[in-house]
Amino acid sequence: MLAAVTTLNSDALSQRVSSQWDREIVPQLIEYIRLPAKSPHFDPQWHSNGHIDAAVALAERWCRAQPIAGLRLEALRLEGRTPLLFFEVPGDAARTVLLYGHLDKQPEMVGWRDHAGPWTPVIEGGKLYGRGGADDGYAVFASLSALLGLHAQNISHARCVGLIECCEESGSYDLPAYLAALSSRIGKVDLVIGLDSGCGNYDQLWMTTSLRGLAAGTLSVEVLTEGVHSGDASGVVPSSFRIARRLLERLEDASDGRILPRDFYVAIPEERLQQAEQAGQILGDTIWTKFPFAGGTRPMVSSPGEAVLNRTWRPFLSVTGADGLPAIKDAGNVLRPRTALKLSLRIPPLLEGELAVRELKRILEADPPHGAKVTFTADQGATGWNAPATAPWLRAAVNEASQAYYGKPAAMMGEGGTIPFMAMLGKQFPQAQFLITGVLGPHSNAHGPNEFLHIECAKKLTCCVAHVLAAHASS
Repeated sequence: MLAAVTTLNSDALSQRVSSQWDREIVPQLIEYIRLPAKSPHFDPQWHSNGHIDAAVALAERWCRAQPIAGLRLEALRLEGRTPLLFFEVPGDAARTVLLYGHLDKQPEMVGWRDHAGPWTPVIEGGKLYGRGGADDGYAVFASLSALLGLHAQNISHARCVGLIECCEESGSYDLPAYLAALSSRIGKVDLVIGLDSGCGNYDQLWMTTSLRGLAAGTLSVEVLTEGVHSGDASGVVPSSFRIARRLLERLEDASDGRILPRDFYVAIPEERLQQAEQAGQILGDTIWTKFPFAGGTRPMVSSPGEAVLNRTWRPFLSVTGADGLPAIKDAGNVLRPRTALKLSLRIPPLLEGELAVRELKRILEADPPHGAKVTFTADQGATGWNAPATAPWLRAAVNEASQAYYGKPAAMMGEGGTIPFMAMLGKQFPQAQFLITGVLGPHSNAHGPNEFLHIECAKKLTCCVAHVLAAHASS
C-alpha cells in the first residue's frame, strides 16, 4: 500500500505525465488511429474484420507493461458481444473509483484534408489528427498515467476499477451485460470519472453536468412501386419528398428550427440555467465561431447563454442521411417512388429516450398525407443524463486541479451529445459523484472530418484526473 502524503507536487506530476505522453502514449495513439475499429452499428462484421479486437489488444499490451503495483487486467468477451477491457488497481482508501472510456470509433465521414484521413494519423500544431484519438482512445492511457503519477509521489488513492468498452458509439448496448457480469467485482462505487466528453475551450478544466438524449430512426415515404416519368406523373402522383416535408413540419418549425410538440421539452433546473449563463460569459461568441459556417450562414441565436441552452437542454432535429435520392449527375426526370430520411432528434436530459421514440413514431405515422405508405423505424432511443449535486469536496478538487494545471478555474456546462453509458452508470451507482470531462473542444470535430486530439490539453487533463483521485482519497 502507498504511504499517505498530503501534498501533491503539481510540477513534478506535470513533468512526469508530459514525458510519458510524449514517450509512450502519443506513439500508441498513432497506432490506434490506424485501426478502423468502427463501432458495431457501422461495421456489422466487426468480429470477423478484427479491428476492434486489435484495438483492445493494443491497449492491453500497453497496460500490462505499466509498473503499477497490484494491477489486474483482463480483456473480457461475453458471448456475442463486443469485448471490454477491465482493470483493477488496489488503493488505500476503503472506497472505489470507476474510470471509463471506450475504444470503438465512429465511421470515416468525408471531407478529410488531402494529407490526412480517418486512419492516417498526422501531428500538426500540437494536435494529433485521426479518428478516435480524442473520442476517446486516449482515456485508458490517461487513466493509468494519472495513477502512475500518484504512485511516483506515494500519494494515496482509492481502489480504482476501469471499464473500457467497445460499443459506446452504437449506444453502449453491450455495457449492461458487462455491468451485470462484473457487479460483484466492481462493488460499490462512490466516484465515476468518465473521459468521453467535451470541453468549452482548451484553457481550463470543464466538468460536464448534463447530456442530451437521442431519439433516432428512419422515416420512409413510399408513393409508387417504381419510378415513373415526372412529366407524366407530376400533378397526379404525390411527391414522396413533399410528403416527407409535411411530416417533418409536424415536428419542426422550418422557420427557426423549434421542435413543436411540447412532449419533447422538460423544465430546465435553475442550477443548469445559471451554469449555461456562466458558460456563455466564458465562451462568448466562440460558442458558434468554432463551427465552419459556409458563406454568410449565421447562428440561430445571438446570445451565448441561449446557445448553450439550445445545445444542452432543448430538443432539435438533424436529418443525417437520405435514401431514394440519386446523385445529381444521375438524376433523370423521374418522379421517385420513395424518400427515406435518417432523423436524429436530440432530446433534453430528463426525457426518457424510449418514450420519445414512441411519440416520434406516433406523430410521423399518423394519418399519412395522400394515404402514402409511411413508416418510422427507430434505431436508437437513448435517455440523457443530469448529474447529481456536486459534493463540496469535488467542486473544490476540480477548481484546484484546473488552477494548478491550466491556471484558470474550472467551468461547468452540459453537453449536447448523447453518451448512453452515463444514464446506465447513474442508475447503477445512484450515490456516486461524477466527474465527466474530456478533450473534445473547439474544432476537434468528433464524428466529422479532421477529428483531432489536443495533446497539451490531454496532458493537463491527465494531471487533473490524478489530482481529483488524490482529493477523493482524503475527502
